[in-house]
Amino acid sequence: MRKFPGRAIARAAACAVAAVLAGVLTVTAPTVRAEPAGAGSVRIEGDRFVDEHGRVVLLHGINNVDKDAPYVELGDGFTLTADDAALLAGHGFNTVRLGVSFDGLMPSRGVIDTAYIDRVVGVVDTLARYGIHTLLDHHQDGLSKIWGGNGFPEWSIRARPGALEPNPSFPLYYLMPSMNKGWDEVWNNSYGVLDHLGEALGALAARLNGRAGVLGIELMNEPWPGTAFLSCFPNGCPGFDAKYQAAMQKLTDAVRGRNGDINVFWEPNVTWNETMPTNLGKNPPITAPGIAFAPHDYCIPSQLAIYLGLPEFLRGLCPVQHDKTWSNIDAFAKRTHLPTLITEFGDGDPDVLSNTLTRADERFIGWQYWHYSSRFGAGGPRPDPFLGDIGRQLVRTYPRATAGTPERMSFDPATGDFSYRYTPLPGGAATEIYVSDLHYPQGYRVRVEGGRVTSPAGARVVTIEADTTAAVSVSIARV
Repeated sequence: MRKFPGRAIARAAACAVAAVLAGVLTVTAPTVRAEPAGAGSVRIEGDRFVDEHGRVVLLHGINNVDKDAPYVELGDGFTLTADDAALLAGHGFNTVRLGVSFDGLMPSRGVIDTAYIDRVVGVVDTLARYGIHTLLDHHQDGLSKIWGGNGFPEWSIRARPGALEPNPSFPLYYLMPSMNKGWDEVWNNSYGVLDHLGEALGALAARLNGRAGVLGIELMNEPWPGTAFLSCFPNGCPGFDAKYQAAMQKLTDAVRGRNGDINVFWEPNVTWNETMPTNLGKNPPITAPGIAFAPHDYCIPSQLAIYLGLPEFLRGLCPVQHDKTWSNIDAFAKRTHLPTLITEFGDGDPDVLSNTLTRADERFIGWQYWHYSSRFGAGGPRPDPFLGDIGRQLVRTYPRATAGTPERMSFDPATGDFSYRYTPLPGGAATEIYVSDLHYPQGYRVRVEGGRVTSPAGARVVTIEADTTAAVSVSIARV
């Protein structure tokens, strides 16, 4: 990224001071791109994520999940590079959900592939240099390659498809009797499969100990209930979720045994995506520290249009489903007082993005969009994927670090209008607001009540310091 010349900084600072005295900061294009700041630590405190300065962190980011061996290989056109990190940071993203595979971590029973973990850690370190926090996602779809899926190594599961058993592929292969038997092996810890998974995730956690930019480990992507799945409809499955919670606690203990400070993310069982509520935290309560909730927010009609070719007009039903999903999120948050991060949503459908993004903004909840692959493979860079309709919604003006308590926030991707109100805490670091690099072609104007702008004119990240402990209101609009 280009450095800003010293004389220009001085001129910008002088203009900023004058504007602050007037209570309004007006910025004209081009804006300033600073050198990337490295990622610090993020911990869980109550129902929020906070940084090393005690500021409330809001996370906006993407998924990068390689489901095929060899996993996480630089130059494969899939694995994130420093150029990808620069692109993501330039668009304001501060988190990546990076897929890791049990199959890759422990390709043979009891044998950890340390070279694979080294490659994963290399990506984590690269992202951290650009201020991006990585969530390591133990990713599976369809349990194992045994069923044409990915995740669990074949040696860890003994169930196999019958000779005449049809395989309808994703997502309907979850209904296969043989796969459901395989999932039962997981939840019953048959043949020690959970023990081996805990050992593998523990080895990963140990290598991440003390590294900057590590957001945490997500214990399992989209866990399926196995033969208990019918009990989850129509109102959730408390019996299965009690067994599932015990499995999550077992894996949490294994991870924390190797890295006592790492955040751990629990996903609800995947019938959540069909609007079934989760019973996690009901019996028993979740008492372990440093736990976060990691639900997904997909729309069934959109998914059916994408994967099964059903009519796209069914997407008009999506707001109803999103309302149900978010009411389930609200119920979980009220019951457990744990923070939430939406670790998947979108799936390439720009028509349903706003359903998630507006609801997340209303609750000050972060997210990770599905999906982004490297732009910088052997064939040279591909076009920036954030310059289209999807990017115009995902690249947002937002408070990435708040020195106080967030109250309300809104952003209109059609106009670039942003408003934010928070109650500050005395002293400490400034509040930081990333200003979208897509929505203000002629520059932007900042208005602050109850505080002052301390960043240079043209800054991509606006910093604000409060005047007192009274509420601070911020608005940003196009010039």
